[in-house]
Amino acid sequence: MSIALAVPETLGPPLKWAGGKRWLVPLLRGWWARHKHRRLVEPLCGGLGVALGLRPERALLNDINPHSVNFYRWLQRGLLIERAMENDEARYYEARALFNGLVAEGRADTEEAAALFYYLNRTGYNGLCRFNGSGGYNVPFGSYKRINYTWDFTEYAPVLSTWSFECGDFERLVLSEDDFVYADPPYDVEFTRYSKEGFTWEDQVRLAQWLARHNGPVVASNQATPRILSLYRSLGFRIRTVEAPRMIACNGDRSPATEMLATRHLRK
Repeated sequence: MSIALAVPETLGPPLKWAGGKRWLVPLLRGWWARHKHRRLVEPLCGGLGVALGLRPERALLNDINPHSVNFYRWLQRGLLIERAMENDEARYYEARALFNGLVAEGRADTEEAAALFYYLNRTGYNGLCRFNGSGGYNVPFGSYKRINYTWDFTEYAPVLSTWSFECGDFERLVLSEDDFVYADPPYDVEFTRYSKEGFTWEDQVRLAQWLARHNGPVVASNQATPRILSLYRSLGFRIRTVEAPRMIACNGDRSPATEMLATRHLRK
């Protein structure tokens, strides 16, 4: 029986996430099916498309973005949003100012901040998650004709109940030798500021080297740029490329991209 039948996907990612890898889940299941007894580790979990698609019993999910991690931790508690949410420009900028005020006051870990982050994510331009150098959320109002908002997230709580969420640099994670690691860093393109720290080429190299040191199974994805392909090949990864859906760029360009899948210690 295939894992697609054993663990059907019934919950989609709760956030819009540019570059999300939900589309890769059917391919990743082929590898995960032989390793589903392991803990899934995602050092850059992004929008949770892969974790919700694979539905592991145990997971360690990390991201450098504290606001998405705070939102996921509130999902574990059964988040209910009581504030009004409308596809309205004035309300959006009011909510953005309120959210940035909470961050400035040191209240970014609150339920109110989680609810505001969800609203901003669903309503902002192109599903982007972008911050300025001071940590302020600066995505402009979106151009959607209609938005379907969710107020009741209680169905996510039992699914996420056995998952651990961490926020910080990926090298701080403590891995077990038998962990199954899936890494999906920001694409190797000019726009990389999905957190106030950004994600540089040096971070791309550091991540690839960190993954290469892991003794368990590893899958990494990224845009198949020449230097990314060269980097992972030089570290002993097996490489394949696949056609990716049209990518969402910071300027709204939706040009096609080729995706790299790099693997280590995985049977065919």
